[in-house]
Amino acid sequence: MQPTIIIIAGPTAVGKTAFAIELARHFQTDIISADSRQCYREMKIGVARPSEQELAAVKHYFIASHSVTEDLNAGSFEKYALTAADEIFKKNPVAVMVGGTGLYIKAFCEGIDPMPEVPEAVRQDVIKGYEQKGLIWLQKELQTKDPAFWEVAEKQNPQRLMRALEVFNATGQSIIVFRTAKKAERPFRVVKIGLDLPKEILHQRIHQRVDQMMEQGLLNEVKSLLPYRLHNALQTVGYRELFDHLDGRCSLEEAVTNIKTNTRHYAKRQLTWFRKDGAFEWLSPAAESLPLVYGKIKG
Repeated sequence: MQPTIIIIAGPTAVGKTAFAIELARHFQTDIISADSRQCYREMKIGVARPSEQELAAVKHYFIASHSVTEDLNAGSFEKYALTAADEIFKKNPVAVMVGGTGLYIKAFCEGIDPMPEVPEAVRQDVIKGYEQKGLIWLQKELQTKDPAFWEVAEKQNPQRLMRALEVFNATGQSIIVFRTAKKAERPFRVVKIGLDLPKEILHQRIHQRVDQMMEQGLLNEVKSLLPYRLHNALQTVGYRELFDHLDGRCSLEEAVTNIKTNTRHYAKRQLTWFRKDGAFEWLSPAAESLPLVYGKIKG
Protein backbone atom coordinates (compact mmCIF):
# COMPACT_ATOMS: atom_id res chain seq x y z
CA MET A 1 0.00 0.00 0.00
CA GLN A 2 1.29 3.46 -0.90
CA PRO A 3 2.02 5.59 2.19
CA THR A 4 -0.95 7.92 2.68
CA ILE A 5 -1.54 11.06 4.71
CA ILE A 6 -5.15 11.87 5.57
CA ILE A 7 -5.40 15.62 6.17
CA ILE A 8 -8.28 16.87 8.31
CA ALA A 9 -8.68 20.65 7.97
CA GLY A 10 -11.33 23.29 8.51
CA PRO A 11 -12.25 26.25 10.69
CA THR A 12 -11.56 26.55 14.39
CA ALA A 13 -14.09 24.87 16.73
CA VAL A 14 -15.56 22.71 13.96
CA GLY A 15 -14.53 19.44 15.65
CA LYS A 16 -11.29 18.49 13.86
CA THR A 17 -9.52 17.04 16.91
CA ALA A 18 -12.19 14.48 17.84
CA PHE A 19 -12.66 13.47 14.20
CA ALA A 20 -8.91 13.00 13.65
CA ILE A 21 -8.52 10.94 16.84
CA GLU A 22 -11.26 8.54 15.72
CA LEU A 23 -9.55 8.22 12.33
CA ALA A 24 -6.15 7.57 13.90
CA ARG A 25 -7.61 4.96 16.27
CA HIS A 26 -9.29 3.20 13.34
CA PHE A 27 -6.00 2.97 11.42
CA GLN A 28 -3.96 2.43 14.63
CA THR A 29 -1.68 5.29 13.66
CA ASP A 30 -0.38 8.64 14.90
CA ILE A 31 -1.39 12.28 14.36
CA ILE A 32 0.71 15.20 13.16
CA SER A 33 -0.77 18.50 14.30
CA ALA A 34 -0.80 21.30 11.73
CA ASP A 35 -1.65 24.03 14.20
CA SER A 36 0.81 26.92 14.40
CA ARG A 37 0.02 27.62 18.07
CA GLN A 38 -0.73 24.28 19.78
CA CYS A 39 2.97 23.46 19.32
CA TYR A 40 3.92 25.93 22.08
CA ARG A 41 4.30 24.45 25.58
CA GLU A 42 3.32 27.67 27.33
CA MET A 43 0.03 28.04 25.44
CA LYS A 44 -2.68 25.55 26.35
CA ILE A 45 -6.11 26.97 27.11
CA GLY A 46 -6.23 29.74 24.50
CA VAL A 47 -5.15 27.45 21.65
CA ALA A 48 -7.61 24.65 22.55
CA ARG A 49 -4.84 22.11 22.86
CA PRO A 50 -6.15 18.51 22.88
CA SER A 51 -6.93 17.25 26.39
CA GLU A 52 -4.63 14.92 28.32
CA GLN A 53 -7.07 12.08 27.59
CA GLU A 54 -7.01 12.81 23.87
CA LEU A 55 -3.22 12.99 23.83
CA ALA A 56 -3.07 9.70 25.74
CA ALA A 57 -5.42 8.01 23.24
CA VAL A 58 -3.25 8.74 20.19
CA LYS A 59 0.35 9.85 19.84
CA HIS A 60 0.54 13.45 18.59
CA TYR A 61 3.46 15.20 16.93
CA PHE A 62 3.89 19.01 17.09
CA ILE A 63 1.87 19.44 20.28
CA ALA A 64 3.65 21.26 23.16
CA SER A 65 6.89 20.48 21.31
CA HIS A 66 8.41 23.98 21.28
CA SER A 67 8.71 27.16 23.36
CA VAL A 68 7.10 30.51 22.56
CA THR A 69 10.64 31.93 22.42
CA GLU A 70 11.31 29.87 19.26
CA ASP A 71 10.54 31.52 15.94
CA LEU A 72 8.65 28.87 13.99
CA ASN A 73 7.24 29.26 10.49
CA ALA A 74 5.87 27.18 7.63
CA GLY A 75 9.37 26.22 6.54
CA SER A 76 10.32 24.83 9.94
CA PHE A 77 6.98 23.00 10.12
CA GLU A 78 7.58 21.44 6.71
CA LYS A 79 10.87 19.91 7.89
CA TYR A 80 9.42 18.78 11.22
CA ALA A 81 6.29 17.23 9.68
CA LEU A 82 8.13 15.40 6.89
CA THR A 83 10.43 13.83 9.49
CA ALA A 84 7.42 12.86 11.63
CA ALA A 85 5.65 11.34 8.59
CA ASP A 86 8.74 9.25 7.77
CA GLU A 87 8.79 7.99 11.36
CA ILE A 88 5.11 7.02 11.24
CA PHE A 89 5.41 5.33 7.82
CA LYS A 90 8.09 3.00 9.16
CA LYS A 91 5.40 1.24 11.19
CA ASN A 92 2.13 2.16 9.45
CA PRO A 93 1.21 3.06 5.84
CA VAL A 94 -1.36 5.63 7.02
CA ALA A 95 -0.80 8.84 8.99
CA VAL A 96 -3.27 11.55 10.00
CA MET A 97 -2.57 15.30 9.90
CA VAL A 98 -5.03 17.69 11.54
CA GLY A 99 -5.11 21.45 11.90
CA GLY A 100 -6.36 24.78 10.72
CA THR A 101 -3.11 26.49 9.69
CA GLY A 102 -3.49 26.46 5.92
CA LEU A 103 0.03 27.65 5.12
CA TYR A 104 1.55 24.85 7.20
CA ILE A 105 -0.55 22.22 5.41
CA LYS A 106 0.37 23.71 2.04
CA ALA A 107 4.07 23.69 2.97
CA PHE A 108 3.86 20.03 3.98
CA CYS A 109 2.05 18.98 0.79
CA GLU A 110 3.80 21.17 -1.77
CA GLY A 111 6.94 22.62 -0.20
CA ILE A 112 7.55 26.28 0.51
CA ASP A 113 9.82 28.89 -0.97
CA PRO A 114 12.87 29.71 1.15
CA MET A 115 12.45 33.13 2.72
CA PRO A 116 15.25 35.55 3.62
CA GLU A 117 16.48 35.78 7.18
CA VAL A 118 14.85 38.67 9.05
CA PRO A 119 16.94 40.22 11.84
CA GLU A 120 15.25 39.99 15.23
CA ALA A 121 15.41 43.78 15.64
CA VAL A 122 13.41 44.24 12.43
CA ARG A 123 10.84 41.67 13.53
CA GLN A 124 10.39 43.23 16.95
CA ASP A 125 10.05 46.70 15.40
CA VAL A 126 7.15 45.48 13.23
CA ILE A 127 5.47 43.69 16.14
CA LYS A 128 5.75 46.78 18.36
CA GLY A 129 4.33 48.95 15.59
CA TYR A 130 1.34 46.65 15.26
CA GLU A 131 0.90 46.42 19.05
CA GLN A 132 0.92 50.20 19.46
CA LYS A 133 -0.79 51.37 16.26
CA GLY A 134 -3.00 48.46 15.22
CA LEU A 135 -4.10 46.78 12.02
CA ILE A 136 -4.83 50.00 10.11
CA TRP A 137 -1.19 51.09 10.53
CA LEU A 138 -0.01 47.71 9.28
CA GLN A 139 -2.29 47.91 6.25
CA LYS A 140 -1.15 51.45 5.37
CA GLU A 141 2.53 50.51 5.71
CA LEU A 142 2.16 47.69 3.19
CA GLN A 143 -0.13 49.64 0.89
CA THR A 144 2.61 52.30 0.65
CA LYS A 145 5.77 50.18 0.73
CA ASP A 146 4.68 47.01 -1.06
CA PRO A 147 1.69 47.70 -3.32
CA ALA A 148 2.31 44.51 -5.35
CA PHE A 149 1.85 42.35 -2.26
CA TRP A 150 -1.03 44.51 -1.04
CA GLU A 151 -2.98 43.70 -4.22
CA VAL A 152 -3.07 39.99 -3.32
CA ALA A 153 -2.79 40.19 0.48
CA GLU A 154 -5.17 38.74 3.08
CA LYS A 155 -5.85 42.27 4.28
CA GLN A 156 -7.40 41.28 7.62
CA ASN A 157 -4.70 38.78 8.59
CA PRO A 158 -2.15 40.54 10.84
CA GLN A 159 0.28 37.60 10.92
CA ARG A 160 0.63 37.51 7.13
CA LEU A 161 0.83 41.30 6.92
CA MET A 162 3.51 41.48 9.59
CA ARG A 163 5.54 38.78 7.85
CA ALA A 164 5.39 40.67 4.55
CA LEU A 165 6.38 43.94 6.21
CA GLU A 166 9.28 42.24 8.02
CA VAL A 167 10.62 40.90 4.72
CA PHE A 168 10.28 44.26 3.00
CA ASN A 169 11.93 46.17 5.84
CA ALA A 170 14.77 43.63 6.00
CA THR A 171 15.46 43.30 2.27
CA GLY A 172 13.84 46.27 0.51
CA GLN A 173 12.03 43.73 -1.70
CA SER A 174 8.47 42.45 -1.84
CA ILE A 175 7.82 39.04 -0.32
CA ILE A 176 6.36 38.17 -3.74
CA VAL A 177 9.90 38.21 -5.20
CA PHE A 178 10.78 35.16 -3.10
CA ARG A 179 7.78 33.09 -4.24
CA THR A 180 8.40 30.65 -7.09
CA ALA A 181 5.17 28.58 -6.89
CA LYS A 182 7.20 25.44 -7.67
CA LYS A 183 5.54 22.42 -6.07
CA ALA A 184 7.66 19.75 -4.41
CA GLU A 185 7.09 16.06 -5.22
CA ARG A 186 6.17 13.97 -2.19
CA PRO A 187 6.69 10.18 -1.83
CA PHE A 188 3.22 9.67 -0.38
CA ARG A 189 -0.43 10.06 -1.32
CA VAL A 190 -2.45 12.89 0.23
CA VAL A 191 -6.17 12.64 0.96
CA LYS A 192 -7.66 16.01 1.91
CA ILE A 193 -10.83 16.20 4.00
CA GLY A 194 -12.40 19.51 5.01
CA LEU A 195 -14.86 19.68 7.91
CA ASP A 196 -17.56 22.33 8.03
CA LEU A 197 -20.81 23.18 9.78
CA PRO A 198 -23.66 25.62 9.07
CA LYS A 199 -22.46 29.12 9.96
CA GLU A 200 -24.91 29.60 12.84
CA ILE A 201 -23.82 26.35 14.51
CA LEU A 202 -20.12 27.09 14.01
CA HIS A 203 -20.52 30.56 15.52
CA GLN A 204 -22.40 29.09 18.48
CA ARG A 205 -19.56 26.60 19.04
CA ILE A 206 -16.98 29.38 18.83
CA HIS A 207 -18.81 31.43 21.46
CA GLN A 208 -19.19 28.41 23.74
CA ARG A 209 -15.52 27.55 23.38
CA VAL A 210 -14.42 31.09 24.28
CA ASP A 211 -16.66 31.03 27.38
CA GLN A 212 -15.17 27.65 28.36
CA MET A 213 -11.64 29.00 27.90
CA MET A 214 -12.39 31.88 30.25
CA GLU A 215 -13.84 29.45 32.82
CA GLN A 216 -10.72 27.27 32.51
CA GLY A 217 -8.46 30.19 33.37
CA LEU A 218 -7.43 31.82 30.09
CA LEU A 219 -6.91 35.21 31.77
CA ASN A 220 -4.35 33.72 34.17
CA GLU A 221 -2.64 31.93 31.28
CA VAL A 222 -2.33 35.24 29.44
CA LYS A 223 -0.98 36.98 32.57
CA SER A 224 1.71 34.29 32.83
CA LEU A 225 2.75 35.04 29.25
CA LEU A 226 3.10 38.83 29.64
CA PRO A 227 6.95 38.61 29.58
CA TYR A 228 6.73 36.96 26.14
CA ARG A 229 4.01 39.12 24.61
CA LEU A 230 6.19 40.50 21.80
CA HIS A 231 7.11 37.06 20.49
CA ASN A 232 5.36 36.06 17.27
CA ALA A 233 3.61 33.15 19.00
CA LEU A 234 1.58 35.56 21.12
CA GLN A 235 0.29 37.66 18.19
CA THR A 236 -2.76 35.43 18.34
CA VAL A 237 -6.53 35.71 18.79
CA GLY A 238 -7.43 35.09 22.42
CA TYR A 239 -4.16 36.50 23.70
CA ARG A 240 -3.98 39.91 21.98
CA GLU A 241 -7.43 40.90 23.23
CA LEU A 242 -6.63 40.01 26.83
CA PHE A 243 -3.30 41.84 26.61
CA ASP A 244 -5.40 44.88 25.62
CA HIS A 245 -7.55 44.35 28.73
CA LEU A 246 -4.49 44.03 30.97
CA ASP A 247 -3.14 47.25 29.41
CA GLY A 248 -6.37 49.01 30.43
CA ARG A 249 -7.58 49.53 26.86
CA CYS A 250 -10.87 47.68 27.39
CA SER A 251 -12.92 45.91 30.06
CA LEU A 252 -12.76 42.15 30.49
CA GLU A 253 -16.26 41.83 29.03
CA GLU A 254 -15.22 43.82 25.95
CA ALA A 255 -12.09 41.68 25.58
CA VAL A 256 -14.13 38.47 25.63
CA THR A 257 -16.56 39.92 23.05
CA ASN A 258 -13.56 40.87 20.88
CA ILE A 259 -12.14 37.34 21.14
CA LYS A 260 -15.44 35.92 19.90
CA THR A 261 -15.65 38.42 17.03
CA ASN A 262 -12.03 37.92 15.96
CA THR A 263 -12.32 34.14 16.21
CA ARG A 264 -15.34 34.22 13.88
CA HIS A 265 -13.33 36.32 11.43
CA TYR A 266 -10.42 33.89 11.71
CA ALA A 267 -12.72 30.92 11.01
CA LYS A 268 -14.00 32.69 7.89
CA ARG A 269 -10.41 33.25 6.67
CA GLN A 270 -9.61 29.59 7.27
CA LEU A 271 -12.60 28.47 5.22
CA THR A 272 -11.71 30.87 2.41
CA TRP A 273 -8.15 29.48 2.32
CA PHE A 274 -9.13 25.80 2.28
CA ARG A 275 -11.98 26.23 -0.20
CA LYS A 276 -9.48 27.56 -2.75
CA ASP A 277 -8.00 24.05 -2.83
CA GLY A 278 -10.26 21.90 -4.99
CA ALA A 279 -8.64 18.70 -3.67
CA PHE A 280 -10.57 18.99 -0.40
CA GLU A 281 -13.71 16.92 0.01
CA TRP A 282 -16.06 18.61 2.47
CA LEU A 283 -17.83 16.59 5.14
CA SER A 284 -19.72 17.10 8.39
CA PRO A 285 -17.65 16.47 11.56
CA ALA A 286 -20.32 13.96 12.66
CA ALA A 287 -19.29 10.34 13.26
CA GLU A 288 -21.35 9.25 10.23
CA SER A 289 -18.71 10.86 8.00
CA LEU A 290 -15.90 8.63 9.26
CA PRO A 291 -16.75 5.56 7.09
CA LEU A 292 -16.57 7.81 4.01
CA VAL A 293 -12.95 8.54 4.90
CA TYR A 294 -12.15 4.91 5.75
CA GLY A 295 -13.33 3.94 2.28
CA LYS A 296 -10.78 6.23 0.62
CA ILE A 297 -7.86 4.24 2.02
CA LYS A 298 -7.34 1.05 0.06
CA GLY A 299 -5.43 -1.61 1.92
